[in-house]
Amino acid sequence: MPVQPRTPPGVLELLPPQQLAFQRMLDTIRRGFERFGFMPVETPVFELTDVLLTKSGGETEKQVLFVQSTGDLQAVEQAYAQRASAPETAVPGPKHALRFDLTVPLARYVAEHEHQLNFPFRRYQIQRVYRGERPQKGRYREFYQCDIDVIGKDVLPLAYDAEVPAVIYGIFRELAFGAFTIHVNNRKLLRGLLEGFGIAVEQHAAVLHEVDRLGKQERSEIEKRLVEGVGLESAVATQLLQLLTGGAGDSRAVLDALRRFEHATPTFTEGLDELSRVYEGTIALGVPEAAFRVDLSIARGLDYYTGTVYETFLDEHRKLGSICSGGRYENLAGHYTKSKLPGVGISIGATRLFSQLVEMKVIGATTSAVAQVIVVAVEPGLVATYAALATELRTAGLNVEVYGGDDKLGKQMKYADRAKIPLVVILGEREQATGIVKVKDLRANAEHDVPRGELAARLRALL
Repeated sequence: MPVQPRTPPGVLELLPPQQLAFQRMLDTIRRGFERFGFMPVETPVFELTDVLLTKSGGETEKQVLFVQSTGDLQAVEQAYAQRASAPETAVPGPKHALRFDLTVPLARYVAEHEHQLNFPFRRYQIQRVYRGERPQKGRYREFYQCDIDVIGKDVLPLAYDAEVPAVIYGIFRELAFGAFTIHVNNRKLLRGLLEGFGIAVEQHAAVLHEVDRLGKQERSEIEKRLVEGVGLESAVATQLLQLLTGGAGDSRAVLDALRRFEHATPTFTEGLDELSRVYEGTIALGVPEAAFRVDLSIARGLDYYTGTVYETFLDEHRKLGSICSGGRYENLAGHYTKSKLPGVGISIGATRLFSQLVEMKVIGATTSAVAQVIVVAVEPGLVATYAALATELRTAGLNVEVYGGDDKLGKQMKYADRAKIPLVVILGEREQATGIVKVKDLRANAEHDVPRGELAARLRALL
């Protein structure tokens, strides 16, 4: 009995039309990154386990997929066998693990190549990452991330924090998924607010964890947990959430209100200054105010963000959650080098975004072929002529397929139609004798007689 073919759970495997649409989305993202001068980097799909897990917590480690070769497994079996006579024998763990994000490999990469890189180091990375979590809708074990980061040496000016949203704005405008808004906040300002409200430092992490749920859960539920779970006074919880959710999308009004905050601390003042400068800098880079919003409820759950934080939402599809997020961190590679390497970056979860937009029919996969032209085989004796003609058209910049075999013309035309190849080139002995080539436009169901010397130009015009 043959083995039943089946896709492993937690991966997105596409048919050619969808794969083509996905690839074009990645190409648009890549062009957007390079337009701002970011340089490509690729890191191995697996890293040394001790390097990869240096800064991970217990929850992250549970999601890591380890790589074990046959030789490694034999070494483990031998170690267990030796324990019978030598109980102190150490059992080796997996030497390698698949990367679970692109940030930790970047930290290793920058630390390892620090003296060969030019700082500020502007890098983009578009690669798959792997997580051993339970597969569910919208979450995958294998998925593409598209990251940009700017890494400084010792210091990194805030101008780069302002530039990151401009990169994202250009990309999502070109992707044309609909109206979108980039939300920005500052973690220093949030910590300063908590200090100003007299909230104990040991409660900050729990409070920010709840704040990060604003817009995703009912405010009343969050307020209840802040009081009953975290231990805030009811009045403090109410005032805090009122301030964080006020402003109705008017960024300048939010900034003005913050400047009048009665309980400003040095941390709050520093965060407000940074947020104001990033906001004004981004607007100066051509991002319209309607697409860029100061939002005090954006906290970002990851602890390593220390200043600016971003989240991006599609206005008509907020239920998707953030489709692009990131922020600033003070020291990217502190576990691997003594150098201080501050940075700012942002990530697009391309696989999740694409799959959900296809499901919602925001993205269509209507193109079934990359070929623009197909040369059909009318006469068996003209095979070499068809090959030369296709080569000529490809040299002229066209994507050309040649139909192999000697099927009847009707079957060849049916193939071209199903493949959605728009133009068919028909050349038989009669056409070759008269110097005329027939071109059939399947989109308009129209035929054109084209002089042989004008074929490439005429095909381009029809396309």
